[in-house]
Amino acid sequence: MTEKQITTTSEAQIAVHWGEEQYYYPSYEFVAQANMTDPEIYNRFSLENFPNCFKEYADLLDWDQYWTNILDTSDAPCWKWFTGGKINASYNCIDRHLAENKNKTAIHFVPEPLNEKTEHITYQELYVRVNEFTALLQDFCGLKAGDRVTLHMPMVAELPIAMLACARLGVIHSQVFGGFSGRACADRIVDSDSHILITMDTYFRNGKLIDHKQNADVACELAEKDGKKIDKVLVWQRYPGKASSKTPMIENRDFFVNDILKDYYGARVAPVPMPAEAPLFLMYTSGTTGKPKGCQHSTGGYLAYVAGTSKFIQDIHPEDTYWCMADIGWITGHSYIVYGPLALCASTVVYEGVPTFPDAGRAWQIAQDLDVNIFHTAPTTIRALRKIGPDEPAKYNYNFKHMTTVGEPIEPEVWRWYHEVVGKGKAIIVDTWWQTETGGFLCSTLPGISPMKPGSAGPGLPGIHPVIYDDDGNVLPAGVGKAGNICIQNPWPGGFQTIWGDRQRYVDTYYSRYNKDPDSKDWRDWPYLAGDAAVEAEDGYYRILGRIDDLINVSGHRLGTKEIESAAMSVPEVAEAAVVPVSHEIKGKEPDLYIALRPGLTGDSEQAQIISDAICREIGKIAKPRNVWIVPDMPKTRSGKIMRRVLGAISNNTDIGNVMTLANPDIVEDIKSIVSK
Repeated sequence: MTEKQITTTSEAQIAVHWGEEQYYYPSYEFVAQANMTDPEIYNRFSLENFPNCFKEYADLLDWDQYWTNILDTSDAPCWKWFTGGKINASYNCIDRHLAENKNKTAIHFVPEPLNEKTEHITYQELYVRVNEFTALLQDFCGLKAGDRVTLHMPMVAELPIAMLACARLGVIHSQVFGGFSGRACADRIVDSDSHILITMDTYFRNGKLIDHKQNADVACELAEKDGKKIDKVLVWQRYPGKASSKTPMIENRDFFVNDILKDYYGARVAPVPMPAEAPLFLMYTSGTTGKPKGCQHSTGGYLAYVAGTSKFIQDIHPEDTYWCMADIGWITGHSYIVYGPLALCASTVVYEGVPTFPDAGRAWQIAQDLDVNIFHTAPTTIRALRKIGPDEPAKYNYNFKHMTTVGEPIEPEVWRWYHEVVGKGKAIIVDTWWQTETGGFLCSTLPGISPMKPGSAGPGLPGIHPVIYDDDGNVLPAGVGKAGNICIQNPWPGGFQTIWGDRQRYVDTYYSRYNKDPDSKDWRDWPYLAGDAAVEAEDGYYRILGRIDDLINVSGHRLGTKEIESAAMSVPEVAEAAVVPVSHEIKGKEPDLYIALRPGLTGDSEQAQIISDAICREIGKIAKPRNVWIVPDMPKTRSGKIMRRVLGAISNNTDIGNVMTLANPDIVEDIKSIVSK
């Protein structure tokens, strides 16, 4: 980009400095077996054919009663899909597969301890276990369609069993990420008005048996203080019949599931036909500031969308063994561990622990043992495995045909390692962009049709029509080299219906920004604001630059944090990079850059200068960091995400807040001592 282009970027736009990468094409072998190889799909799913195009997704499912209206906009922007239809998610993920595939593995549960055997749960066994637990929920807990249940469970097979049992009754489940505290669980209990909590006594993480039951006690105590009393706590035992948790059971409130289940042996519960627009689950955003948002996802529209995107974007066939390394506590796990793959009769892997236990080869060992051929993980995990075990994949004999990356933009250097080392130069990669709120992928290449491009999510999916606006509502066309706020012009079936109990917050947060008529019932008047900054290349591929709130405005130039981090990652010694804004009395803000090097390397001022020079070379002096801090590790959540909020507080010398929920809280003091020198 020329200097002239940079200086003519207004403050309502975002300066973009990086060049586009080269294309990588799918192999003939992949295309030959791909679920979707017809480029006409983009025409079938054009805006001219919207919304009727999504009939293709709905027809992947079995309906108890076929829908009469594909899209109801009467309560815009709370969209209702496939109205008049009735469907059950549990039936679509289990029962309909039994006639031909009852002995096929539905879930491979891999315990973290190496001395414990993988559990292979067939579709028939899943049917039996879900039915028995459904009967328990119905009879012992008195649950019925529309009730809410809070789940606070780790990555164990009993979690999807509990979810599918709730779905069988039409009970709305709200799964809280297992690594969250009792306080976070209590907040979600209160907001969703749950009176049943389903939990686990213990689970393994990083070689340790974690006492999880204690979180249930905290959650119940705090929820009651906030006016919501839990009637029953159902406790799955990690080792049935054995007490693994030191936290005692509370009489008349806590019940071991395996004890109660004995009364429901052989029980069968007919799946309840639910209206397509009935809520299937609530997925709360983490809510680092303010009240967590309960994203309400529908039954028919959501299930159709995750089935369709699992088939066409992830190329899942019934004979595939598919492993998404996300946690079911996040939307990725709901959509692409449980509902999407099981709706397609695939074999899905649930792994209990961390991918680096006992060493960085564990993931590839599991892939070899189970013959996984579709692999799905986040850039956070890819960077971690590249950092501590860059040569490990070569030691194992697995054969991925397809790999997904999800959760945040992936730097081109990391993408290339993922492709060449993990994928052995053969696997296709889909770099997907989407959110908790969207239910499923929004942007990605179609693996059997479109070439890949490192660092770019790709075009909008068929039926998804992005647009980029600046702050003033002007459209930024493809190829102009300027970025703005990415929005989606049209609704789609996977999108959430509302924020539970707070419709106005839903409208204000996601739809009001670019809406010109609040009374309109026309979907064209309600573009969805994703909250991410993006640039559209001339070829229609989108590159996500980070959250709008994370942009750094340096002397009138809005810089994307991901662009600066990607430039830093071009230095071979760099394993991880994180940028935070620091106040400056003249420039407004300037970037501080935190760097973690590859294992065995120690940083010094010379290394820091090399990294700073790389950023100036890749982007320009406007992006030169104030400081390059080389740190032993980044502060991370238990799901592996870098806590940039903590780094920002250190750089700006403000209150760091509570860090005890971090996976590595001790690192914070180490970083503070480096920065304060």
